[in-house]
Amino acid sequence: MAYVITQRCCNDASCIAECPVDCIRPTPGQPEFATAEMLHIDPETCIDCGACVDACPVGAVFSIEDLSASLQRYSEINADYFVRHPLEPEFTPPVVTPRIPKELGTLRVAIVGAGPAACYAADALLRRGDTQVELFDRLPTPWGLVRAGVAPDHAGTKSVTSMFETAFRRDTLQYYLNVEIGNHLTHDELLRHHHAVIYAAGASTDRRMDLPGEDLPGSHSATEFVAWYNGHPDFADRDFDLSGERAVIVGNGNVALDVARVLTMDPAELARTDIAEHALNALRDSRIREVVVLGRRGPLQAAYTSPEFLALAHLDGVDVVVESADIELDQIGSAVLADPALEPSVRLKYTLAQEYATAPRRPGNKRIVFRYLVSPTQVLGERRVTGLRFAHNVLTDSAGRVSAEATERTGEIAAGLVLRSVGYRGAPIPELPFDERRGVVPNHEGRVIDSAGAPLTGVYVSGWIKRGARGVIGSNRVDAEQTVQHLIADFLQGELATPHADREALRELVLSRQPQMVDRDGWKAIDTAEQAVGDSTGRPRVKFTTRDDLTAAARGTDLAVR
Repeated sequence: MAYVITQRCCNDASCIAECPVDCIRPTPGQPEFATAEMLHIDPETCIDCGACVDACPVGAVFSIEDLSASLQRYSEINADYFVRHPLEPEFTPPVVTPRIPKELGTLRVAIVGAGPAACYAADALLRRGDTQVELFDRLPTPWGLVRAGVAPDHAGTKSVTSMFETAFRRDTLQYYLNVEIGNHLTHDELLRHHHAVIYAAGASTDRRMDLPGEDLPGSHSATEFVAWYNGHPDFADRDFDLSGERAVIVGNGNVALDVARVLTMDPAELARTDIAEHALNALRDSRIREVVVLGRRGPLQAAYTSPEFLALAHLDGVDVVVESADIELDQIGSAVLADPALEPSVRLKYTLAQEYATAPRRPGNKRIVFRYLVSPTQVLGERRVTGLRFAHNVLTDSAGRVSAEATERTGEIAAGLVLRSVGYRGAPIPELPFDERRGVVPNHEGRVIDSAGAPLTGVYVSGWIKRGARGVIGSNRVDAEQTVQHLIADFLQGELATPHADREALRELVLSRQPQMVDRDGWKAIDTAEQAVGDSTGRPRVKFTTRDDLTAAARGTDLAVR
């Protein structure tokens, strides 16, 4: 009986190396991997050994006979991938970073950021020999968007952190949490204490729509809302008006679907997750009954992945609503669907939309409504949001690139809450060059470059600040390996400057600037305290959501959850 990969896969690709018959695709480093929604197991080749089950960091692999009702369709999804991409031997050699010879001494690297991109880079470095890594983050907690961005009901995806915890147990990696580079330490000070610095700061800001009324009370970014319900200390005090019956989300990527799901889920279900306590209380009092998700292009071009779209069908007490007229294909859409080269995952998006359009509506259920080919033109309201005005779009095709073009036909929808989910964007990093148009630090395969294209000695990037806000958690693994490969090559060639001070001097300097620094023991104390409160309430953890509470927990102070 073959194994199946499900929607909880984060494309970490740990399973691929463990498969003795090489039947998992796509392969890291190949073009298909960059845009893959998930990994797939070929049922005709799988020998049912189970090696992939143990290798998966997020519990995404199941035997076909063990699939639950909500996961049954993944048997078909895995098989369909190999209809489009027949399994052939993979001869592309993996990226192998050379080990550091002992005679060169210890390589010391600072990594700014503590999310997946940073952690994969740290892991890659620690596996290459005599290396010391300092992990810096402005928050008192590690894991970045795994902690503050992944939806609370996706616990499997969050379990990737256990892999990092295991890799980081030794003192070769030290935590410097609650330390902000550019405030407590400068870029030059990092370089003086290390051979190199990797910036893996992510994409911390959101894109704007630049529409009239966008700044009205009741209009927010999905970035803020996600950070709020995940307990990010910078957003814990935000206030979202959930007193209206309808919310509108502009954009239909996976973040938009996360938000729609959280707004409509039974709070009793959310109460079994690690959602922030303040958000759980607010959602218990919410009057929202309908969430409308707007996409500027058609159902075949929707930004969400088919696994996330499919998962909505299994929400208790929620109907997924698609109007048949909204998914009628014009000439361009019909041509896309008829293309024999169309990826199965894209075809599945349209099939699912058709199924939702014909599914029965159940009285009393909440609703997630999908609208396609619409673009917002104005957020309506005077003192606060009352709705959204939009234009209907048509598809255009320019040299095979399908885009949306607004028409003169318009419409309006009433809503008390408007959330824009139109993408993340990187923010400038002090003392580093920055590409304002792309929202990234200019680089060549991870080496930071100046305006003339020359590499800056000892300065590297990884993750979204390197490539832009795209890809899933595991996409950062291959990305980090590339950056680390170049860093170590530069070290082996003697191109990195020797640190001027040792680890103890760095710790003394940091503590002199930031006495509230959280180290490994401090993070362990926070983690233990949050899980202890969670155990007492039947939840995986209850997060502390203010810096004061987090730093107090790091010191071992008993706290009541706020």
